[in-house]
Amino acid sequence: MEDVTDAGIYARESSYLDRYVQLGAASGRVLSVSFPDLPDEEAQDDHPILEQIFEYLDGLEEVHFDELQVALTVPTDQRAVLEQVRGIPYGEQVSVDALARMTPELDPEDEDDLILVRTALDENPTPLLIPDHRVRDGPSAAPPAVEQKLRSLEGL
Repeated sequence: MEDVTDAGIYARESSYLDRYVQLGAASGRVLSVSFPDLPDEEAQDDHPILEQIFEYLDGLEEVHFDELQVALTVPTDQRAVLEQVRGIPYGEQVSVDALARMTPELDPEDEDDLILVRTALDENPTPLLIPDHRVRDGPSAAPPAVEQKLRSLEGL
């Protein structure tokens, strides 16, 4: 992936999702991904990461976001969970329990750890790039209709 250093807010309308895909970027890192009905007034529509997202949404071939740099400004324990979510392959899904097992120092038998996993998923700043829709029984930071379309796109 080319080095992307433009800072700002970028958005483009997705007919597949019936809403906009908006991302915030700075210093070559993605800060946020959201799915508003209307984009920020200052959002521009041309960004290489938006191109990659729309290739994914076309569904013609698998698109991976592994090389994108995501700035995770979340607590360290949530970051550990979200880093594991990034590793869930396209078209595969795991349970909250499995995600807890995958995350170092978490115990899927500990209710507090399961709450931590669900909280990390719910507060994911970059849904789609950190594919929380691949966790079948957990919350997604994307709106429910978007989550279902992403799951459908991947055959989940």
